[in-house]
Amino acid sequence: MLDIVIAGGGYVGLSVAVAIKQAAPNLAIKVIEAAPPGVWQKEERASAIIAAASHMLEVFGVWGDIEPEAQPIEKMIVTDSKTGDPVRPVFLTFDGDVEKGRPFAHMIPNKVMVGALLKACERLDISVIYGTTVASFQNGDADITVQLSDGQELKSRLLVACDGARSKLRDMAGIKIVRWDYGQSGIVTTVEHERPHNGCAEEHFLPAGPFAILPLKNNRSSLVWTERTDDANRLVASDDFLFEEELERRFGHKLGALKVVGDKKAFPLGLTLARSFIAPRLALAGDAAHGIHPISGQGLNLGFKDVAALAETVVEASRLGLDIGSVNVLERYQTWRRFDTFRMGVTTDVLNRLFSNDIAPVRIARDFGLGLVERMPMVKNYLIGQAAGVNEKGNPRLLVGEPI
Repeated sequence: MLDIVIAGGGYVGLSVAVAIKQAAPNLAIKVIEAAPPGVWQKEERASAIIAAASHMLEVFGVWGDIEPEAQPIEKMIVTDSKTGDPVRPVFLTFDGDVEKGRPFAHMIPNKVMVGALLKACERLDISVIYGTTVASFQNGDADITVQLSDGQELKSRLLVACDGARSKLRDMAGIKIVRWDYGQSGIVTTVEHERPHNGCAEEHFLPAGPFAILPLKNNRSSLVWTERTDDANRLVASDDFLFEEELERRFGHKLGALKVVGDKKAFPLGLTLARSFIAPRLALAGDAAHGIHPISGQGLNLGFKDVAALAETVVEASRLGLDIGSVNVLERYQTWRRFDTFRMGVTTDVLNRLFSNDIAPVRIARDFGLGLVERMPMVKNYLIGQAAGVNEKGNPRLLVGEPI
């Protein structure tokens, strides 16, 4: 009999396992991952990790393994222009540390993060099963029976769904979603450039959508390039010469010659919000609970906030001798996370609609607003603190660097 089965062995699923097991070693946890072992080592993408999330990784004891490969984002600039504009005026800048010695975010290669979390799982004796999925589950009065696609049967008190935006477990539980597509896709790749970026991230608001340049180690940058879906698919399918030519029109020449060094992939963009984060003996976390536009770089960080809130809820319930899979216990997690998720979903939706167009009156209004924020240091510092997750009231303990 297990205490917790976690479906999904990505960074959110592994973080849930580490957070709970580290604080409650008596709980038996098993992670189920669909991909074969070692596939994570081929991952070329990187993710932005806000300051609050790095606090949590420090508590896990994995930040020391991650930090040497983490690129601090020392500065961010925001522009608003057309693709062919010869000059891109900067309307808003963020720089400096949100806390002493801690920038508001780091860029971390995904495989580095997963590798560090797997090392922590091994240290904590957390079992990770590869190459299988949860095929079905059935609730009992005091447990949940989980059938795996390889024929194994597991009994647990709680099942945590970290199986992505198209979560099968969410569908099996009958949890409805709110979803709409933006008609956009995000092109993700990695580029090398001649000159150093000096830790500067850039977000160019272009008519088709935001074009984000995020710094990595060794004169490289990660791109999140939003285009209309048809254009994005055409660009990804094109040869490197055409792709790099279009890339230079958006990236510019300030960092010298560019070379694409990672796979080019396009992902459809939309807003997905689960109507409920819980069901009897089931909790959703990460993309299974919410999927938002990457315009604010908060997608993974919302998942890490889920991790911290769910772990604290489960661990405290266990210490009180409560049933960790009961709806009464899980309701605390849902209450903690649902409003923040809804707020971020609405915010990113509004920002995308506001900035992904070329309507002259709208452009004038939004540029005026950006310029106004730039001239109000207190407002700007508050916004960057919110984005970094360091001045939110009621944060779970892990996000402020405290163990559960």
